[in-house]
Amino acid sequence: MTEPDMRPELVCLDLEGVLVPEIWVAVAERTGIPDLRRTTRDEPDYDVLMRYRLDLLHRHGLTLPDIQAVIATLAPLPGAGEFLAWLRERFSGVVILSDTFAEFAQPLMRQLGFPTLFCHSLVVADDGRITGYRLRMPDQKRASVHALQAVEFRVIAAGDSYNDIAMLLAADAGILFDAPQSVVDEFPQLPVARGYEELRGRIAAVSTRQLRA
Repeated sequence: MTEPDMRPELVCLDLEGVLVPEIWVAVAERTGIPDLRRTTRDEPDYDVLMRYRLDLLHRHGLTLPDIQAVIATLAPLPGAGEFLAWLRERFSGVVILSDTFAEFAQPLMRQLGFPTLFCHSLVVADDGRITGYRLRMPDQKRASVHALQAVEFRVIAAGDSYNDIAMLLAADAGILFDAPQSVVDEFPQLPVARGYEELRGRIAAVSTRQLRA
């Protein structure tokens, strides 16, 4: 008889597209620069994507304060706060694993009640120009999941983009949330949830606990 998995469970989530709007899409809409709409849903190579974004910022003279002014107008996705509350009541913890930057995330984290966030940081010149970025570590989402498993957590993860796939495959249970069809088609082994109600149901189904969806 197989021994039941008694490890405490922890949930890891992507941030943009799962709990908050895509920041770069919002900047694109506010600035009228449509090329900034490109995200990790479109470009799986994060370094290529960020160099593309930084080049656009330089060409259009956009600085960190310009982007932060857009972020200040954003709110979490409808239902995100309630979904986080549901997770916090039922699991040992919730960790946000994101490829965003600390300089972008703070106002949105405040609105979500400051969940634990692992992300990257920007290199910013004195005049506010973003000159580069520093990864917290390479492949940080997958590495974080493995580290949590190493200290005896069972990890359930949800994300929406190519840059979440390593996290989802490393987790004990991974779920695609509101992912574009191209990602869904490429990774048919991952279950898909559309909307928070279905995501709650998917999480309840893969949890070792008796959860109310």
